[in-house]
Amino acid sequence: MKPTGKFITFEGIDGAGKSTHIAYVAEQLRQRLQAQGVAVLTTREPGGTPLGEALREILLQQKMHLETEALLMFAVRREHLAQVIEPALQRGDWVISDRFTDASFAYQGGGRKLSLDKLAVLEQWVHPHLQPDLTLLFDVPLDVARARLDASRELDKFEKEQADFFGATRNEYLRRAAEFPQRFRIVDSTQTIAAIRARLDQLIASLFAGGQAQP
Repeated sequence: MKPTGKFITFEGIDGAGKSTHIAYVAEQLRQRLQAQGVAVLTTREPGGTPLGEALREILLQQKMHLETEALLMFAVRREHLAQVIEPALQRGDWVISDRFTDASFAYQGGGRKLSLDKLAVLEQWVHPHLQPDLTLLFDVPLDVARARLDASRELDKFEKEQADFFGATRNEYLRRAAEFPQRFRIVDSTQTIAAIRARLDQLIASLFAGGQAQP
């Protein structure tokens, strides 16, 4: 019987560059795990399931009450966990998710100012016994993040927010990283792609060594 798989999440404010590196990490893991018959699944939030993808468009485009937004995010997450993440981990596969609950604390809590206590209640309800094995927080100054957003496409409602929103979102991410240092690793996303990948290689190696890379 395969051991339970590992759960890796990528986090960061819009424009931090995390999405650029998800495919790279997934491929490195597949090369290591293929011989063991272990699959590597990539997914995203909001989304990850047919229902989640349908609600993603609503969440990213339509204005709504703050608590409605948070509740919908966690509803999408519950479906994502039940249909995708938990079954994969139970099979012994590894899961990489572009955002998870830390994003709700950062965006709805930090950026939108929803009570962190309310978010903690939802977190405890939706996944009381599951946290990522590794959370990679891609961190950049706000001006760098804003400059990276693709001006050739229509921005979603979060990407259209002002600098103070993203400052508060980033601060909440960093607060979460300080609160949970055992699973968070901060990646300086102002570095070159080569330097970032070298850091990611180190972090991947630490998962297989059973140890912890330096924060």
